[in-house]
Amino acid sequence: MPNLAIGCGIVLILIGVVGYVNGVMNDKGSITALIPAFIGIVLALLGVVSNMKEELRKHLMHGAVVIALLGFIATAGRLGSRLGELTASPAVISQALTALVCLIFIILAIRSFAAARRSNAG
Repeated sequence: MPNLAIGCGIVLILIGVVGYVNGVMNDKGSITALIPAFIGIVLALLGVVSNMKEELRKHLMHGAVVIALLGFIATAGRLGSRLGELTASPAVISQALTALVCLIFIILAIRSFAAARRSNAG
């Protein structure tokens, strides 16, 4: 699970950096393009610390899911509010990818939590 957080964090960092660089190259650079990177940094750090502190893993991974959930709600909500006027702009693609990566992380984390609970119950 920590490695999944690190992997998703790295993907989000890449989405943010690519989005920001694309904006700068087109004279539309904005710090908001780095939002996926900020989410990714937090997820990756939680994964790294979780690998180092076994006794905190459960809490850190639950925290990672909360961060991913907030990232999903923010990006999907923003996309949903502008659904009729969406174009395939770099900003929209970045937001959609961020929402997708966060959602995938949430789903896989819930499956992992459920499997861990089943194995501890038996």
